[in-house]
Amino acid sequence: MPEQQIAEKRKIVGTYEESKNYGFVVPDNRRLGADVFIPKEHAGGARDGQKVVAEIIVSAREEERKSPEGKILEILGDAEEAGIDILSVVRNYELPDAFTEKEQNQAERVAKPVSEADRAGRMDLREIRMVTIDGDDAKDLDDAVSLSVEGDLYELGVHIADVSNYVQEYSALDREALKRGTSVYLADRVIPMLPEALSNGICSLNAGEDRLALSCLMQIDRKGEIVDYRITESVIRVDRRMTYQAVKRILEDDDRTLQEEYREFVPMLREMGNLSAVLRKNREKRGSIDFDFPESKLILDETGYPVEIRAYERNAATKLIEEFMLAANETVAQHFYWLDIPFLYRTHESPEQEKIRKLAVLMRNMGFGMKTGREEIHPKEIQKLLWQAEGSDSEALVSRLALRSMRQARYTPECVGHFGLASRYYCHFTSPIRRYPDLQIHRIIKQQLRGKLDEDRQAHYRDILDSVASWCSAMERRANEAERECEKMKKAEYMEGHIGERFSGVISGVNSFGVYVELENTVEGLVSVRDLPEDFYRYDESAYRLIGERTGRCFSLGQRLEVEVKKANKAMKYVDFILGE
Repeated sequence: MPEQQIAEKRKIVGTYEESKNYGFVVPDNRRLGADVFIPKEHAGGARDGQKVVAEIIVSAREEERKSPEGKILEILGDAEEAGIDILSVVRNYELPDAFTEKEQNQAERVAKPVSEADRAGRMDLREIRMVTIDGDDAKDLDDAVSLSVEGDLYELGVHIADVSNYVQEYSALDREALKRGTSVYLADRVIPMLPEALSNGICSLNAGEDRLALSCLMQIDRKGEIVDYRITESVIRVDRRMTYQAVKRILEDDDRTLQEEYREFVPMLREMGNLSAVLRKNREKRGSIDFDFPESKLILDETGYPVEIRAYERNAATKLIEEFMLAANETVAQHFYWLDIPFLYRTHESPEQEKIRKLAVLMRNMGFGMKTGREEIHPKEIQKLLWQAEGSDSEALVSRLALRSMRQARYTPECVGHFGLASRYYCHFTSPIRRYPDLQIHRIIKQQLRGKLDEDRQAHYRDILDSVASWCSAMERRANEAERECEKMKKAEYMEGHIGERFSGVISGVNSFGVYVELENTVEGLVSVRDLPEDFYRYDESAYRLIGERTGRCFSLGQRLEVEVKKANKAMKYVDFILGE
C-alpha cells in the first residue's frame, strides 16, 4: 500500500484480540502503528483470534489518545483457516473480489455463441491454422498465434480476443472493469477483471470454438523486419490449446512423443521458433533490455499450504510468445501514432541519472563495468551490463538491481517511447481480458476501422484517456503490491517448515544491520549483523559491503554464502538466516 495512503486509511485488516468488556484489532500491516480499540458493542460477534476488517470511527488524534477506536465490519474467519491469509491481503488492498448480480447477469446475457450476424463484416480466418500457447493452468486465453511462410516472407498472425464486442462502454461490466483496472494473480486465486462467463467463456480463445478477435497480421522478412501489416476485425477458430511446457519439450528437448502427438503443428512451431529468434536478435541490436531473472513459482496444496517454491524459468516457448506479442504491440502503437488520433500508450521513461550513477558504483564493486556520462543513458549500456553478468552467480541479482534503478512503466495518452524495450512506439494491445488499457484501445481501434472515429468521438477520448491512464497505472501498482505481499507471506510460511536446514544463496542486499541472501528457490532472508562471525562489522556505504574490523572479512553483493534457516514468521512475512559454516 503506498505510504501516503496509510495515514488516510480508515479500514484495517487484522487479528481480533478479545478481552472481557472490549477487544483490540492488531493490524496485519504493522506500519499502521497502534492497535485499534473495539468496544464490546462494536465487536460484531468476532471471536478471539479471528481475522477481521475494522473501520476506524474515532482516530487517536481526534481523542488525543494512543489507540484509535473502531468497529468490526466483516469477520473473515479463523486465522488458520485455509485461504483466510490471502483473503486478508485482498481486504487490506481493498481488491474487489466479487461481481454484483447485475454484472453477472449482464455477462451471461452477452456471452452467446458467435452468430452469423456477429461474423458479418469480419475477416474470416477460421481456416488458418493457429494455436494458443499458455501456462498449464491458464483459463483466460486471450491470444492465439498463426504462422505460414510464403517465399521469403513470414506471415505472422497475432489474434486477440475481441472483448470490446461484449463489454460496451459505460455498461455495468465496463464500469466494474475500469474500477478493477486489471486482473490480480495471487498465490491461491485469480481475481479477474471480468466475470468468468466472459474471461473463461466466450472471450477465451478455446480450441474448436468460433471466436471474435482483433488480428494483427504481419509480413516479416528473413531479417525480422515488418514489411507490411494489417489490423482487422476477424473471426477465428483455434485448432489446438498448447502449453509452454509442451512447446518447450518439442522445440528444446526434441521430445519424440510430443512431436508425434502434435505432428501437424510441429513444422509451424519450428518456424515460430526461428522467427522469434530473429525478432529477438533485432531487439538486442537496438538495445532492448532483457531482464532474464527467475520468477517465483509457488506450489500450494489443497489447504493453501506451500509445499514447494522454485524458480520459474523462461524457455523457448515463453520467449516465442513474448516476441510475437511485442511485435504486435509495437505495430499497433506505431500505426495509431501516425494516424494522430487519441490513443493509450505504454510508457517507460529514461531512468534518473542519480539512480544510474548509484547502479554503476554498485556494479563496479561487484566487478562489472558500466559506462555513464552526462547525457541520458542508452538502454544498450544496461544490456551490456546484463551480458557481462550472464552465467555468473550474480546474474539474477544484477538483473534485479538494474531493474530497480529504472522508472516504473505506466500508461499515458502521449507516445514517449519505452526505454526498457528501446522502442519508440509501444502499447498494450494483447490482453483485453485482464488489462483495461488493452480493452480501451480495442474500442478506439474498432471505431477507426469502421470509420466511426469522428471529431466527437476523438474529443471524447481526449477527455477521458488521461484519467483512464492514471487510474489504470495506479491499479496496476496496487495489484503488484498485493501479489508481492502474498508471495512474501507464502515464502515465509514455507520456510517455517525448514528451520535448521541449510541452503546455498547469493547476497542480494547489504545494509548496516546485516546482509540479505537470496536462495536458489527465490526466497530471500536476512543474516543479522549480530549473527555474523565474532567481530565488529562496519558498513561501507560507498561499496555496499560489511567489513569486519578485526578479521577484515568482507560481505558484499553477489557473494555466494551457505546459510541455515534460523527462524521464519508467516504473519510478519520475514525469514532470518545464520551462516551455515
